[in-house]
Amino acid sequence: MQTFFIDRMATPVGELVLIADEQDRLRAIDWTEHETRLMKLLNTHYRADRFQLVDKANPGGLTDAMQRYFSGELDVINDLPVMTAGTEFQRSVWQQLRQIPCGEIITYGELAKRIGRPTASRAVGMANGSNPISIVVPCHRVIGSQGALTGYAGGVQRKQWLLKHEGYLQNDLL
Repeated sequence: MQTFFIDRMATPVGELVLIADEQDRLRAIDWTEHETRLMKLLNTHYRADRFQLVDKANPGGLTDAMQRYFSGELDVINDLPVMTAGTEFQRSVWQQLRQIPCGEIITYGELAKRIGRPTASRAVGMANGSNPISIVVPCHRVIGSQGALTGYAGGVQRKQWLLKHEGYLQNDLL
């Protein structure tokens, strides 16, 4: 049985739930109002291994790192250790998300091209939407082909806030 540590933190746009493993890797981040969805995802990904959640403040310094991100130290999330379950395709999408620089955006179609699957933009969108480690694996940096701020499980207002926070200030989008 795996042990995962759970912590919660306030942010300017709501409370976050952080899940880390015993090796101090982020396994999941989601907004507290979506905690049921988060637990369902954890059960889907780790049911074979079973896991227990243990409350722990600031596991591996990850909560402090996220506080620093929200305080304006944006690059702090770039090197945070993560570990995800999911399919090989999903993990390839999530790995590519981490390559999008802070302050930049791309479309789902461009993300599909970057993983070598140029016709798979819908599948990429599905994988993007099931990303268990939001913000750190920056799915909010992906937008629709016409510039629409779509597809963020935390809500469009949070996506907009995160993009502004990261310095993406294109007025026709925000």
